[in-house]
Amino acid sequence: MRKTTNVLVLACAVAALSLTGCSTQDAICGDGEYPAMTVGATGTTCVADGHQPPKGYTRYPEGKVPEHVDDKWDKYWQSHTVDKDGKIIKAP
Repeated sequence: MRKTTNVLVLACAVAALSLTGCSTQDAICGDGEYPAMTVGATGTTCVADGHQPPKGYTRYPEGKVPEHVDDKWDKYWQSHTVDKDGKIIKAP
């Protein structure tokens, strides 16, 4: 009986995750937003779609945008940034 219960619980968990499209990682920004990075530092902010980043921020380089906390690009940008000319540099 216990094995049947464990299988049922596992099946329900798998079904719930697949139906909701949930990720085990937190998103960097919410729906309707995109991440922008601080020029010359490692800060990040979220900007509403259709708006420009605030002064002192810029968009991430194409193909190098973090999507989830601790994903490949989130980790990379913890030690890198862009200078005022858009060149990728080591963070100070």
